[in-house]
Amino acid sequence: MGKIIEIRWHARGGQGAKTASTLLAETCHAAGKYVQGFPEYGPERMGAPMRAFNRVGDDPITIHAPVEHPDFVLVLDPTLLGSIDVSEGLRPGGTVLINTTLSPEEARKRLPLKEGKIATVDASGISLATIGRDIPNTPMMGALMRLSGIIPFDLFLETIRKDLLKKFHGRTNVVEGNLKAIKRAYEEVKSE
Repeated sequence: MGKIIEIRWHARGGQGAKTASTLLAETCHAAGKYVQGFPEYGPERMGAPMRAFNRVGDDPITIHAPVEHPDFVLVLDPTLLGSIDVSEGLRPGGTVLINTTLSPEEARKRLPLKEGKIATVDASGISLATIGRDIPNTPMMGALMRLSGIIPFDLFLETIRKDLLKKFHGRTNVVEGNLKAIKRAYEEVKSE
């Protein structure tokens, strides 16, 4: 079996982590990958901490459990850094990507991370500028594409456009805003 890339999303209910994990799975599947994308909730309410997961590989995936040792951890809400260890189980050489205005070096000081890399992107600021709302999920996907290379970025954009057109029932202004957010985050993500 080939390499499986495992991703764990940390967010609060309503920030779009479930949607992003589903969109990422659909997009990678359309690009010919085997995928999984699913959420895990605690108390099911707006603002409650939640996690979502992805697995992406070139061969069928037979694991059916939450991601415990991710290659990438995406943190949509930086206030979670003080309340839970988002880096728990991170694989050696893995990356924690945080939605924040902090530099990777500044963000590292807020994590109990011994190994691994830190990357940061102002996904909230980007989404406010391009979409008009603080919904950091699509910019975080753009940053993930830059860091991971799971699929070629042009193919990702082409495929996500089709998925977003379906999701937003052809509302091209919403789709274009999301695509701009993805492209900006791809360009603006900073990594150690």
